[in-house]
Amino acid sequence: MAASIAQQLTAEFVGTFLLIFTVGCNVLSNSGLWAGVSIACVLMVCIYSFGGISGANFNPAVSVGLGLSKTLGGNGMEWGTVGLYCVTQILAGITAGLAYTGLFGHPFNLQPNKGFGAVEAGLVEMIYTFMLVFVVLNVAAAKKFNESGPPQWFGLAIGFVVIAGAYGAGAISGGCFNPAVAFGIDVSSAWLGFGWCLWYTVAEVVGAVLAVLLFSMVRPGDFGRETSEDSLMPLCLSEFLGTFMLVLTVGLNVLAKSPAAAFSIAASLMCMIYALGDVSGAHFNPAVTLAITIYQGTGSSELFARMGVQILGGVAAAMTYTGLYDWKNFALGPGVGYNWYQVGVAETFFTFVLCLVVLCTAVSKKTKAEVMFGLAIGSCVTVGGFAIGGISGGSLNPAVSTGIETAAFVAKHGNLATLFKYYAFEFAGAGLAAGLVKLTHADSEDKDAQSLTP
Repeated sequence: MAASIAQQLTAEFVGTFLLIFTVGCNVLSNSGLWAGVSIACVLMVCIYSFGGISGANFNPAVSVGLGLSKTLGGNGMEWGTVGLYCVTQILAGITAGLAYTGLFGHPFNLQPNKGFGAVEAGLVEMIYTFMLVFVVLNVAAAKKFNESGPPQWFGLAIGFVVIAGAYGAGAISGGCFNPAVAFGIDVSSAWLGFGWCLWYTVAEVVGAVLAVLLFSMVRPGDFGRETSEDSLMPLCLSEFLGTFMLVLTVGLNVLAKSPAAAFSIAASLMCMIYALGDVSGAHFNPAVTLAITIYQGTGSSELFARMGVQILGGVAAAMTYTGLYDWKNFALGPGVGYNWYQVGVAETFFTFVLCLVVLCTAVSKKTKAEVMFGLAIGSCVTVGGFAIGGISGGSLNPAVSTGIETAAFVAKHGNLATLFKYYAFEFAGAGLAAGLVKLTHADSEDKDAQSLTP
């Protein structure tokens, strides 16, 4: 039996309150490194707790996205319910803001961080709210889940968007990605200044609208628009979006000097894999595409299309992050105290690890991890990023490498030879992974296996 509207609104109030109270407690207690993880986890556990009651929106941007999706012909909510949800969520946010202010005896104000203005803050709020709503739509509102309900990993995928955005984008805007968060912070600190919540809300709603439009393009069948079987548009758009979000998160974390960069980047990869794995295979990496092509022994009809849009996504993301930082950037190359031999071994080995895990957990029928494939693959970035970030930067991806070095070229300190070296290391790792998995896993049934398809 469906929950009543009173039950739904109560669930939305409680979940939103817990989210924003946790935000305030982390900021005011100076929890530092683990703040983003704490906030992501409270969102995740509330989603699992209340998803079956209200859908666990806890965010007016998500509710608006679901309303627009319904209007366009997809799954979603009626606008009357959207309005009730939004009012409830904002009231919960304000209540939570007053609660943490009472607990600590003082609030904190909402505004862009030092060195950034309305444009930069608005852009990152728009982009990461887009990511959040886009992931929600793909993992919880796609029509393939109409009968079975959302997959077991839906709360993990949605909650960890906060980790993806908090450590990079958070250094620019504070990392709200939610009008209820923005209103809760701004209203509870109104005597210190008020108004930024309005600008943040505009940016976040624009991000939600963009998410719905792109959701309808990667899943046209959900909106009654059939495409021909040989159409590459959903596949290419999916690969572009996933690679863009991955590389943007890389750049923002590095430029912010985030102590949790590898974990944040891994979260961005994991979330987009869960969102788009059944659309394009969610490679987001030319080395992964090469490894899968070699392993499956398939033709190269999609190979260059995938690689091309992945590279394009990486370049677009690099231009975005360097623009946000007034054209400040960074380049590929050995870390301080390391040489090219060490870079080569590091990039080859950990790209090998990444491609190996993709093939084993998302392609091979023998070891396919139906639930945890996204977490397993994303965790390879955590593994490699912390292990060899100081040696080579831990790119593990020619699209990441191309984006980084393109931004460096714009600043006139890029090096084409350096980029080609990274290509060689990363593609070598992909080839080694494909060869090993062919030896240990392949059989006649695997020829038709589809990568990253839950």
